[in-house]
Amino acid sequence: MNTKNTNIILGILAIVVVVAAGAYALNMPDNRSAGEHIGDAVNKLDEGVDDAARELEDRTPLERMQDDYEDATDGSPE
Repeated sequence: MNTKNTNIILGILAIVVVVAAGAYALNMPDNRSAGEHIGDAVNKLDEGVDDAARELEDRTPLERMQDDYEDATDGSPE
């Protein structure tokens, strides 16, 4: 193989590795302890009871980011 093909293959492999690592990181299980869940819920009380209640559930980082995005774009003052 020539160097151009080798560089293309290495670039594609690097992209695949980065995408796989990102997908794994966004779908990791929630490893927070019960105390951390409660602490996060207490910190979210000023944003509303619904947001605080969501903190008590086990959710992946991707689900948490989706909730933050929806909260930011729903037109509410929070």
